[in-house]
Amino acid sequence: MKPMVRRTDPARRTLRRGRLISAAVVLVLAANLGASTPVAFADTLEDQQTALRAEAERVQHSLEFVDARIAKAAGDLVLYQGQLPGAQQALLDAQGRVAGAVKEVEALAARVDLAQQNKAKITQQLANDQKKITDTRKLIGQIATQAYKSGGVPSNLSLFFGSNNGSLTDTIDLADQALRSQNTAMDKLTQQNATNVNSQARLQAVEAEIADLKAKADAALVREQAARDEAAAKKATVDKLISDTTRLNKQLQAAKPAIQGQLAQVKARQDAVAAEIVERDRKLREAWEAEQRRIAAARAAAAAAAARAQGQVAPRPAPYVPAPPGPVSAFGLRSPFNGVPITSGFGWRATPPGTIDFYGQGGYMHTGIDFGAACGTPVYAPAAGTVFSAGWGNDGGGNHVKISHGVVQGNSLTTIFYHNTSVVVSDGQQVSQGQLIAYSGTTGNSTGCHSHFETWVNGQAVDPMGLL
Repeated sequence: MKPMVRRTDPARRTLRRGRLISAAVVLVLAANLGASTPVAFADTLEDQQTALRAEAERVQHSLEFVDARIAKAAGDLVLYQGQLPGAQQALLDAQGRVAGAVKEVEALAARVDLAQQNKAKITQQLANDQKKITDTRKLIGQIATQAYKSGGVPSNLSLFFGSNNGSLTDTIDLADQALRSQNTAMDKLTQQNATNVNSQARLQAVEAEIADLKAKADAALVREQAARDEAAAKKATVDKLISDTTRLNKQLQAAKPAIQGQLAQVKARQDAVAAEIVERDRKLREAWEAEQRRIAAARAAAAAAAARAQGQVAPRPAPYVPAPPGPVSAFGLRSPFNGVPITSGFGWRATPPGTIDFYGQGGYMHTGIDFGAACGTPVYAPAAGTVFSAGWGNDGGGNHVKISHGVVQGNSLTTIFYHNTSVVVSDGQQVSQGQLIAYSGTTGNSTGCHSHFETWVNGQAVDPMGLL
């Protein structure tokens, strides 16, 4: 962006002095370059990133007449600071996922432990049941064996049925009781077997549950590790953003005195360019005005001569009254590009949030418009005129072309093109509308391919869109 050069009155000169240095405020953030630069609200993360990149580019463009390396550092600083809050939030989210994964692993581990305890209890129950079954079967076998041999009651059952000394009838009764005891033992065995089968089924279910829980626990451990890896990556991003921001802060802070000196030099050179335009246009308008007076005087003289020739008294010439300037559209300017969009308009540019306004004006004046032309795009003369400066300049604009389009209806017009890759016209050359004059580029203090186009009417920069 080309900054506004010196005006013809004190107020405008003050604005001219302020606008370029004010643009440099993006180099120093509030609180010693420590504050983050807000970005306009956007609905999606992609929109936010797009807005952030646009803000960084705007900062760079506002410093295009400063050293390109410094301008890029300033833009990067805005970009990093804008990315930092999102990166920090992403880190918090990742750390939250780690905590959640740890809780999931711990919960599954507790469930596995509980299931293992349940398995141990069931296994012990199975062992106890098996012992009971074995004892019951042994008892049944003893009863059956003794009954088969003699119909008597085995001696080791005397505790159940009393003494073996007695009558035959008593013995038969005891044998009958033994048989009934055998049936009872059989019923008990059946119940024990059923309990055993149920315990085995429960054991199988618990073992299946343990296997499932262990698989889930293994998967949870994998997720936990992935969450930790993600958190580590997010932290590395945050750490790098902080490191880069700190580095750029120091770099820009250290460069600030040199930047201010450079801006002062650029301002002085551009003031000289502005003074040249003002003086050139003044002389052109004076010459045009003198020509209009001459034409008016010649017409008056011709009218007086005609009256005398007819024997009439020649009328007294009326005082000359200059006609008011006509519309600037009378120049009939056409766009210097074919189908190239405008990426930055003319007018006041507020100091980006979070930066310092050296001159207290809240921003700077962008005195032209920027076309988003790729390097090497043909640049055409917007109207017929005379090239009064072409080639490399020391005002930060790189290869430039400056054309005087003369005076039309009392208005003088000058057009300027900056940052060209190359120029194909020379000083003093007459050009016609639509004639190729240069190829756009990024020479001078520029951070990317584009063309900065200015229109000066009567020695003052005006919005080119009012003439195109």
